[in-house]
Amino acid sequence: MAVNSKKIAIYALVVFVLYVIITDPDKAGDYMTMGFEGISNAAQAVGDFMTWLANGAND
Repeated sequence: MAVNSKKIAIYALVVFVLYVIITDPDKAGDYMTMGFEGISNAAQAVGDFMTWLANGAND
């Protein structure tokens, strides 16, 4: 039962994403840009944290 619910949720998400892309490509592009910026910011934060650790965790 749980596997079927997971499949249904994934299919619903895919249909929603395709709907947004087809009905408003400009807004879909904006969402993609926001997503990639979020991933980039997260990677930068992890890099800053690792650098801080490598430097002996000094303030």
